Amino acid sequence: MSEVRDKALLAKQAASVMNRLTNGQKNEALLRMADRLVAEQASILAANAADIERGRGSGTSESLLDRLALNEARIAGIAEGLRQIVELPDPTGKILERFERPNGLVIEKVSVPLGVVGIIYEARPNVTVDAAGLCLKTGNAVVLRGGSAALESNARIVQVLRDALSDTALPADALQLVEDPSRASVDEMLRLNGLLDVVIPRGGASLIRNVVENATVPVIETGAGICHTYLDEGAQPQMASDIVMNAKVQRPSVCNSLETLLVHESFAQEHLRGLADRLLAANVELRGCERTRGLVPEAKPVTDDDFATEYNDYILNIRIVPGLDEALAHISRFGTQHSECIVTENPDRASRFLQDVDAAAVYHNASTRFTDGFEFGYGAEIGISTQKLHARGPMGLPALTSTKFLVYGSGQIRG
Repeated sequence: MSEVRDKALLAKQAASVMNRLTNGQKNEALLRMADRLVAEQASILAANAADIERGRGSGTSESLLDRLALNEARIAGIAEGLRQIVELPDPTGKILERFERPNGLVIEKVSVPLGVVGIIYEARPNVTVDAAGLCLKTGNAVVLRGGSAALESNARIVQVLRDALSDTALPADALQLVEDPSRASVDEMLRLNGLLDVVIPRGGASLIRNVVENATVPVIETGAGICHTYLDEGAQPQMASDIVMNAKVQRPSVCNSLETLLVHESFAQEHLRGLADRLLAANVELRGCERTRGLVPEAKPVTDDDFATEYNDYILNIRIVPGLDEALAHISRFGTQHSECIVTENPDRASRFLQDVDAAAVYHNASTRFTDGFEFGYGAEIGISTQKLHARGPMGLPALTSTKFLVYGSGQIRG
């Protein structure tokens, strides 16, 4: 058998053991994993340095290298994420409903693990730990397939985590990493019906599209983030500027960063020049509509293709609009149902924006960078779902559960 099938089979066998573990046993395992990550950070950083060197040599952009890079602070943060998962309630084994039928049958609806979760993701090694922690906490086995850019980092991290599990009740085989970097390994995972219960992609639009279009295993879609911020007429200038800067510059390589800024024409006349200067000083390349370029000549012409692009980089589109209707129409056309924001002091326009925008997270006077499981209080996240079935938005522990019915009888038969 192939590596992919072999490891999925090991994970499926381990999943039956996971069902029997207590919350305390799972928490102990997660704490061991967190401690071992910190203890082994030197070897993890060495593996990560090799990935960075290879990426830089092959011309990988600095924004993608930032997604790939680890340091002591980031490892400490990743380990802390595991410890925070420990503090969260275990969503499995809960009686969600209980009722008795007229024939005496007692029926309970209980929360259970999904089973074996496949995660396909790109160049962020922190996802390796986040996904492992969330899946194991919820009693799921997990098969990880990271991107080739982080191959050595992921391999070392998973080995450290599996070593940590060796003297706990949680089977090490519940955590698997596919190390085959070829496209064929992804294609095989997508068709492992009977071994994988669900596949969750995390990455750029092309990766997600490939998974959604080709998987026969059920998929939870985590979408690309073409996120917008609309600066309404009368928005507080300093607040608007701070929100835009945070959403674009704080970490442009992630899916909840700002890609297109929509500006009411009256706000633009008074304040766009100053905001543009601040963005340019932060090395953001601006691409603007004709009216934007009249106020900000440094901006390059923007196209519909630009509006439809998730840059994950220091590039920002700007479009001046007559009002809220045009902003909503633009978001409806180009948005990816991820995260959208309005900055306004007008409660009626804020309410309409929040109601009319179809996205997983919609903000009033706050940066889209908050669309994150940690910021929402879920601990680490498995991804941000932009679909509407099963889960939507940042997916924490409850999103990794399903349900089953337990039926208690006393000899009933159906007539």
